[in-house]
Amino acid sequence: MNNITESIVTIAVAIIGLATLAVIVSKNANTTGVIGAGGRAFNDALSTAISPVTMGGSPLGGVIGGYGLH
Repeated sequence: MNNITESIVTIAVAIIGLATLAVIVSKNANTTGVIGAGGRAFNDALSTAISPVTMGGSPLGGVIGGYGLH
């Protein structure tokens, strides 16, 4: 299980690093859009991963599902 967690963290860090590099290098960067899309993608992946445990709901009272806007 520890190897799986390490692999997931490594992939997440690589994706974040690549997105950061793309934003820094690009002259036409939509920084806000890129950060927002990354956050939504991570949120969706996290919600999907924990849905078997939470029966589809957020264990944090809506913090994950709506960025705490509930």
